[in-house]
Amino acid sequence: MAVTGSNSGQPQFISSTGNRSFSNAPLIENSDTNQIVVPDRRSWKNFFSYLGPGFLVSIAYIDPGNFETDLQAGAQYKYELLWIILVASCAALVIQSLAANLGVVTGKHLAEHCRAEYSRVPNFVLWVLAEISIVACDIPEVIGTAFALNMLFNIPVWCGVLLTGLSTLMLLALQQYGVRKLEFLIAFLVFTIAACFFAELHYANPAPEEVLRGLFVPNLKGSGATGLAISLLGAMVMPHNLFLHSALVLSRKIPRSVRGIREACRFYMLESAFALTVAFLINVSVISVSGAVCSSSNLNAEDQKSCQDLDLNKASFLLRNVVGKWSSKLFAIALLASGQSSTITGTYAGQYVMQGFLDLRLKPWLRNLLTRCLAIVPSLIVALIGGSSGAGQLIIIASMILSFELPFALVPLLKFTSSETKMGAYVNSVAISAVTWIIGSLIMAINIYYLMTGFIKLLLHNHLPLVAVVFVGILGFSGMAAYLAGIAYLVFRKNKKATHLLSLTTPESRQMADEQSGASMYCLPREDIVSMQLPQRRSVEDVD
Repeated sequence: MAVTGSNSGQPQFISSTGNRSFSNAPLIENSDTNQIVVPDRRSWKNFFSYLGPGFLVSIAYIDPGNFETDLQAGAQYKYELLWIILVASCAALVIQSLAANLGVVTGKHLAEHCRAEYSRVPNFVLWVLAEISIVACDIPEVIGTAFALNMLFNIPVWCGVLLTGLSTLMLLALQQYGVRKLEFLIAFLVFTIAACFFAELHYANPAPEEVLRGLFVPNLKGSGATGLAISLLGAMVMPHNLFLHSALVLSRKIPRSVRGIREACRFYMLESAFALTVAFLINVSVISVSGAVCSSSNLNAEDQKSCQDLDLNKASFLLRNVVGKWSSKLFAIALLASGQSSTITGTYAGQYVMQGFLDLRLKPWLRNLLTRCLAIVPSLIVALIGGSSGAGQLIIIASMILSFELPFALVPLLKFTSSETKMGAYVNSVAISAVTWIIGSLIMAINIYYLMTGFIKLLLHNHLPLVAVVFVGILGFSGMAAYLAGIAYLVFRKNKKATHLLSLTTPESRQMADEQSGASMYCLPREDIVSMQLPQRRSVEDVD
């Protein structure tokens, strides 16, 4: 396979040989790839070498979809749904750590494991579902960017939706200067809005006992709260993040000794914990500010009306106490940064999903453009028909879709990391397996309960003819049966493919590693993973 000599001359996609046994081979050979090498030594300073993947993943936890669901949760239910954020953040830490462990231990990311483990039909279905989840994740980014443009330049929301297609080219241009610089700029802007919400907490002055009760006392009142809770869960624990995190950790060059592997797993967990804690505090502050302000008795008539139908396009008044008349501009800038930073994670996840499931890789700009076009169509239709209110509701629906699709990424991850044939000595402990399966079961139970109750209510309270009701009922229950059957297949199917472990897992190899502790035993980073993150401005010579 040859790689052409310049970026403009590269093929639109690059495919490996198709032999599944060589899925660790890089798609692009490049000996001069920017590498992060972890020193083979015992030191807490190694932690800084592992910084990066967890923060990139955490961007998805403070994207426009999270802001939208947080605002509505606070405006409608005050602090009653804060416990969902706490549970989802704890679950996300455990689940993201498992995804990182899978990549570190085996040298393959989740999508590659799915391709190796499942036959063609289940593999294709999982790929389609993963792509749908990435599009569903991109919809809030499209709408959030459109809202930001509306607040900054008074551009109609539907025009802003169309203009988001140009962000693909802008993002690609900025990435040429190094994705880490771009991430730093975006993180700075997002943390600016976080600082404003933290400051607004002082002015809003929510009752501490009510906030603590909302955090630690579960409470769901009615189907509306259940639907919003599912949206919060879907916005916090996203399926594409599992594919993303398991791939991002492959960009490091780490020692392949028992100590090196354990250190990598531990430091990645600490990094994820820090990044997700920051995201958790941001989400809690948004809900608390929204709940405190919208429940205040001092609101004017205009702000009361905004609270009744609160969305991203109306939320800037919440920051008025902190930044005055500049509240809408600052909120818009941070919202724009949040949407564009989430575009990075969506593009990377799409690359890894396509490469892992199909053994195929599109060029980043083309991958981003395809995903964005699929997200623009429903966003544009809803924006034209329902305006900003309808677009805000579409964000909630997209977050619910992410929650419903989560089991199809989560169950394979739990199965793989609980399998000794794949993880060797680094298999999940009994306690971790029990906790993760309880988390997964609760998520699936909430989804199924909401689907069943909502659909039955729809059938009982409508004005359709009896024949149409029967037809819709058959289709709906058939779809639910297929949903349950798919989850059951993934849960009860036994893993059949053993993984060639890159780490040392047998007693003999451990003893050898201890005897040769001074020797450096490295595994090169996956250069296909690195090249997806860091596009090169310089030309690449042909490689046969």
